[in-house]
Amino acid sequence: MKAKQYTIRNVPSAVDKALRKKAMEKRTSVNSFLLGVLEREAGVGAPPAEHHDLDFLVGSWVSDPETDRVLDEQRKLDRRDWE
Repeated sequence: MKAKQYTIRNVPSAVDKALRKKAMEKRTSVNSFLLGVLEREAGVGAPPAEHHDLDFLVGSWVSDPETDRVLDEQRKLDRRDWE
């Protein structure tokens, strides 16, 4: 089946900016991004993958000053290591 071409007029600047930003975040062209959106909305594209493998960690952070101190020490850079 031959692909069709659409022209969309009067796209508000805010919508254009948001779409371009989303396409850039996904590292794709605006055209490819919009084709994906149209496919999903039309019910013919694959739904976006949902990941729930780390959900059990949400809200489980416990602050530990000793761990924070050790991590801070590990983050220090010695300029001599980069010469």
